[in-house]
Amino acid sequence: MPLTVNVDLSSLRDPALRPIGEKLRRGERLTQQDGAVLFRSPDLLGVGHMANAANRVRHGDQVTFAANQHINPTNICVLRKTCVFCGYARLPKEEGAYRYSLAQVMEEAEQADNGLTREFHIVGGLDMQTGLEYYSTMFRALKERLPHVHIKALTAVEIAHIARIEKMSWKEVLSALREAGLDTMPGGGAETFSEAVRDEIADKKLGGADYIGVHRAAHELGIRTNCTMLYGHVETIEDRMEHLQMLRDLQDETGGFLAYIPLAYHPDDNALGETLGRVGTSSTGFDDLRNLAVGRLFLDNFDHIKSHWIMVTPFVTQTALHFGVNDIEGTVVREKIYHAVGATTPQGMTLDALLKLIRGAGKVPAERDSFYNVLRVFGETDVDADADTEPQALITA
Repeated sequence: MPLTVNVDLSSLRDPALRPIGEKLRRGERLTQQDGAVLFRSPDLLGVGHMANAANRVRHGDQVTFAANQHINPTNICVLRKTCVFCGYARLPKEEGAYRYSLAQVMEEAEQADNGLTREFHIVGGLDMQTGLEYYSTMFRALKERLPHVHIKALTAVEIAHIARIEKMSWKEVLSALREAGLDTMPGGGAETFSEAVRDEIADKKLGGADYIGVHRAAHELGIRTNCTMLYGHVETIEDRMEHLQMLRDLQDETGGFLAYIPLAYHPDDNALGETLGRVGTSSTGFDDLRNLAVGRLFLDNFDHIKSHWIMVTPFVTQTALHFGVNDIEGTVVREKIYHAVGATTPQGMTLDALLKLIRGAGKVPAERDSFYNVLRVFGETDVDADADTEPQALITA
């Protein structure tokens, strides 16, 4: 059930927000219509006030992050021509196409790991040559060589792709991967669930209902997952709310989602951006903050709302810590997918920079594991609260 939130109604300048504030004060669940009001209200600060209040009930001033590393094993993808918002995918013989060998995966994993990396985030293209054996062998090798690192890998779209290749069910694939070392799943591939939107931006990709189905199957096996929504392209506010409703419904059913991460569409270097005439532009800071805040308020059964600084910039992410966000994408190493479509942010962030960003917002930084258990809380000047000397940065970008 939703928590009771102490909203200061006098801080809401838009009268349309006050009934929503009153619902939050009574601990009542918001409707899709309430969410649409939040998206359309000119009073962004009022929306932010309510989201910040809701976040403080759960997390106080603590902001968490993970010391993680992104590994993208292949950009070869059978949907190269149909996912028009993507600039990362390549056909097998296309210039720039690649598929890592196991040795290359291990080299990249070990190159950045210094005993402090705690999570590998592994996603890639829908490559016909990367089936169950490819990923099972990879996960086993990673666990054998670096047993302390959690494996968060393969979107619902990739799981469904492997199931088609292997002629297996989603559950059979997930069970085999779990046995090989899969710990949790990321939330990518959701895009926007609306059929009309998917017909326009990704008509051959796994549909919204099947995305939910793969995550349900994972939850039934005890595999926790994350979820996302891609916004800022051709979707309407009603499309956004339908998407959020489907996520909230599954969380009511299974409780298997760890976090919600709204993802901003980047229009550079992809066919959709050219069609829309938006090359060189991206979502606005207002829309980025609003998507995070609405996520916090509407998804009342989610503990964690994450800002992906790679997509919206560290500056917007820092502001978002007062708009309902309690978790931010961690240190990361060599992120490729969003940089392929115009992201101008760094491909990684040092621990020092991450701590400075969180403290600069007046928040308390804390490192977590992949299940959101806090591992260490950093004091006002600490870089490493458990050491007498300052350690090396977690990564070099």
